[in-house]
Amino acid sequence: MPEVSTKPYLLRAIYEWCTDNGFTPHIAVVVDGRTRVPMQFVKNGEIVLNISFEATSSLKMENDSISFSARFGGVSKDILIPVENVIAIYARENGQGMAFEAPNLGTAPVEAEQEGEKDGSAPMLSSVPVSEPEKKASVTEAPGDDDPEPPKKGGRPVLTRIK
Repeated sequence: MPEVSTKPYLLRAIYEWCTDNGFTPHIAVVVDGRTRVPMQFVKNGEIVLNISFEATSSLKMENDSISFSARFGGVSKDILIPVENVIAIYARENGQGMAFEAPNLGTAPVEAEQEGEKDGSAPMLSSVPVSEPEKKASVTEAPGDDDPEPPKKGGRPVLTRIK
């Protein structure tokens, strides 16, 4: 019998810690062909999603996937994320959480699924070359000199992923 990864248990634990402490849990996700998210919010092959009770409906954090419904621009979308694609979970208010190693997805482009184009909305999946995770607004990599800029006072905290 194959051993189950600890990652889904850690994701659920950090989610519970966030909600118990009044924080807003966010997840950073590497997008690939198995990931169903609104592509207009994907930056550099990654997306950050608010998974709080207030932002989601029917949230299910299972051992192999995370699924829920959420509104994007006033339109409800069904979201599906393989657990192995989650690269971080953290509290928006203070940046505390846990980062995970990015999945090795290679450099093959994701096949387009044009489901959203039928109803005039943006497609849920499209061609996205996924390789080494790159810098983005909510989850960033530390600069190569290992001396990141000090956090700015005020505003939203930023989770820094250090390799």
